[in-house]
Amino acid sequence: MTLPFSLFLALKYLKPKRTFLSVVTVLSVLGVLLGVAVLIIVLSVMTGFDDMWRTKILDFNAHLTVAVSGGLDDNEDELCELIESAPGVKGAAPFLQSLVFIQKPGGQIETPLLRGIDPEREGRVSRLADNLLEGEFSVEDHSVLLGRNLADRLGVGVGDTLTVYSPATFLSEDEIMLPTEMTVAGIFEMGMWEFDAGYVIGSLWDAREFCGGAAFEAIQVMTDDPYAAGSVAGSLRELLGHRARVTTWMEQNRQLFAALRVEKNMMFFLLIFITIVAAFGITNTLITVTVQKTREIGLLRSLGFSAGSIMRVFFWQGWVEGVLGTTLGIATGLVVLKYRNHLLRFLDNRFEMKLLPEELYHLAELPSRTVAADVALVAVSVLVICTLAAVIPAWQAARLDPVKALRYD
Repeated sequence: MTLPFSLFLALKYLKPKRTFLSVVTVLSVLGVLLGVAVLIIVLSVMTGFDDMWRTKILDFNAHLTVAVSGGLDDNEDELCELIESAPGVKGAAPFLQSLVFIQKPGGQIETPLLRGIDPEREGRVSRLADNLLEGEFSVEDHSVLLGRNLADRLGVGVGDTLTVYSPATFLSEDEIMLPTEMTVAGIFEMGMWEFDAGYVIGSLWDAREFCGGAAFEAIQVMTDDPYAAGSVAGSLRELLGHRARVTTWMEQNRQLFAALRVEKNMMFFLLIFITIVAAFGITNTLITVTVQKTREIGLLRSLGFSAGSIMRVFFWQGWVEGVLGTTLGIATGLVVLKYRNHLLRFLDNRFEMKLLPEELYHLAELPSRTVAADVALVAVSVLVICTLAAVIPAWQAARLDPVKALRYD
């Protein structure tokens, strides 16, 4: 295959006469390599965290929430069966949620959310039972389940007694709700601070009686595909009519996912400057080549080569350096991502650097998922930047006067 002369000359300029590789070229490629690798690693880790939060949210909450105006009125079984008859629905379960005041006798007061569940149906809409650390999954006879962080803050364990105060006490002027004693039957850990520190799980019927109407009641719905929850929500709105308000898990957590998306975009915007700095290295390399090859450029111009042909030589050189740096950078980023957890453990053991404290993040490993679209975005962006880095040297070479260039000393 015959290469275009401008590409042939660009490849020739990349390799000096007396050495196998040009140190300046290698440094320019290394700059691009590091920029691309960092971008791939950061974007993949950010995507991994996004996936992790989605998984943890869906382990605790269902895909849809169906709120019926006027409450469930003790007909939750009929409503759940009606919802489960809809296409795309895997399971449904009622729940009640209310803010409560909870205290270990003689201890501090915490204000978590009390969630009342139907233990027979809860397994259809959440994985709460699979994340039990201690005790048993039981909410009978005023037994409750606590998140691990909440249990630590209260200083209680399985079998301890808690005093729970109803919010209805503050809503009624004529009636006072006495506090209720509840027993800790189990401790769960979902791996997300909001759930592990902010929830108490009890029986739906105990919670309904205890809260005295000062609570939010609804139906949790699990779908076959969490990302198809929007279409299933539309079907349920048609099935249930105006008396029900259906919200998806994406709508309920819109702020969290919007924040993650903005953070990921900002990280890309900030880290792309590493590549821009590397592109200045390419510009510097090409300017050096322009000065060194002034006589050759003048000779080419005198032989009839156009200014455009000369410019293409340097555009090709910048593009080739960009391709080399991008390719090696993607490969380096993927290798680092593959062994990321080995690297974290090495840093922890060797230098005692707690980069991912388990007590804070509840993670044994660093999550990661590489998306082809992110890799393509990085590759295209870097190649464009590296190609544009050749504009000034190419323009400088193209405007050389052949006569002056041949007299260059």
